[in-house]
Amino acid sequence: MPKKIVQTTNAPEAAGPYSQAVRANGLVFVSGQLPLHPETGAMPESVADQTAQSLANIKAILASEGLGMADVVKCMVFLTDMDTFAEMNNVYAAAFDDQAPARSAYQVVRLPKDAKVEIEAIATAG
Repeated sequence: MPKKIVQTTNAPEAAGPYSQAVRANGLVFVSGQLPLHPETGAMPESVADQTAQSLANIKAILASEGLGMADVVKCMVFLTDMDTFAEMNNVYAAAFDDQAPARSAYQVVRLPKDAKVEIEAIATAG
């Protein structure tokens, strides 16, 4: 099956030359989601609220393909301050059932729009 570009108005539009997600070979690769509200473009202030919004954006993109958070097999979390890891982790853990996906978390110098959190995901669509 050739790759399929995934696009939904229920998540922020891609802010550059990339897709919200790509479906290929039984997987959906969700691009890094900034914590932007899809309708207003507003960004919450706290790391907890930013994590929740980034995850909501991922959930909306997956839903447009008939998938959910239970289909996520890997997440990559980018934080501008690793001291906020616990705050992010509390919200992140609530987004998944007892079978959390594989994950890595990185501290980065800066994120687009000066976000504190960005999350990308890979889901099985199999």
